[in-house]
Amino acid sequence: MTIGQLALEDGFTLPLQVLQSARGFYIGTKTDEEGPFSRESAEYWPDNGEAIAALASGNWTQNQL
Repeated sequence: MTIGQLALEDGFTLPLQVLQSARGFYIGTKTDEEGPFSRESAEYWPDNGEAIAALASGNWTQNQL
């Protein structure tokens, strides 16, 4: 399991997953059904499949915010 680095900095061990916003799909973490906790990827992808492939391959950039 790969965990979110930004979430970890806030003291949470949360798995990375593909999430969606108005800008597109991104790699982030989510605590529960209330919504996302962190946006880990600097990129957004136009479709879910591309984001899933990026997460699986590790071909994405860690957000430093």
